[in-house]
Amino acid sequence: MLTEVMRFYDLLRPPTDVGFFETEHHTQVARDIRAAIAGGRLIAVTAVIGSGKTLLSRRLRADLEREGRVIVSRSLSVDKAKITVPLLLAALFYDLSPEKTVTISSQSERRERDLQELFRRARKPVALFIDDAHDLHPKTLTALKRLIELVAEGGGQLSIVLIGHPKLKNDLRRPKMEEIGDRTTVFEFGGLRDRQRDYIDWVMKASLQDGIAQADVLTDGAATLLAAKLKTPLQIGQHLVRAFEAAFEIGAKPVDADMIDAVLSRQLDELEPRLTRNGYDLRSLAEQFDAKPGEVRRLLRGELEAARAAELLDEMRAAGLPT
Repeated sequence: MLTEVMRFYDLLRPPTDVGFFETEHHTQVARDIRAAIAGGRLIAVTAVIGSGKTLLSRRLRADLEREGRVIVSRSLSVDKAKITVPLLLAALFYDLSPEKTVTISSQSERRERDLQELFRRARKPVALFIDDAHDLHPKTLTALKRLIELVAEGGGQLSIVLIGHPKLKNDLRRPKMEEIGDRTTVFEFGGLRDRQRDYIDWVMKASLQDGIAQADVLTDGAATLLAAKLKTPLQIGQHLVRAFEAAFEIGAKPVDADMIDAVLSRQLDELEPRLTRNGYDLRSLAEQFDAKPGEVRRLLRGELEAARAAELLDEMRAAGLPT
């Protein structure tokens, strides 16, 4: 966001990434996840893009680390497309080993026995957090179940917390994933739910300079329209920035509902953005529903022949996709 726009509207910071807006729903989900972690479970936390699941996960990890009853482990690899079991095992070795220099055997039998010994020496439950888990290969997900069992057989306790888009939840419910899906506790994080207006007021208060009233820069009607049309913190922040920048171009202050309506994306609720927010791209759709990429492209553009479009949409609905 341009600094001159921020000065014009008396903003200390852009109305994005302001911090953690905690609701009753956040508190309940965090409480339920903590209870599942205490039981040594495979856990999946799913939410649409921009709903705040990363902040929720970060807050939960910080609380667990501060309390000290659970050892928190997490892979720091930035290449999420290549997260494999050996990489996750390495994360556990680095986080559990008391030595600064960590040696990980290249022989799987030796490596797993060493891992069991690390858990015995730790004498605490361990929670392994995995971000972007919707990208994990089905074989990797299945191997994680075996990892939990391996640790338990050695006298330790491991919980694995998978953080991902709703695609992860739907994948776990597919028949071929029954072995792991039935053993996974799934929590659906609803983000703001019906607290969008409260979130907007909170964001504006945190973003405005002291002594500046929200009504001086954003009308009540504008805030109400944003709350009615948008669902996630990411969407709200992006559209607030767009509205302020567009209004600045014509010197409008405060930003009103007409300006909000002008910057709202007309494609916001079309099929492709809905699927994207749930973690589905063209490749994953083509693979899951045995369709050609060209068919999926035409479906998303509304150009696929009616019979084939109806067939694909029925399959997507049956799989839990938002069509």
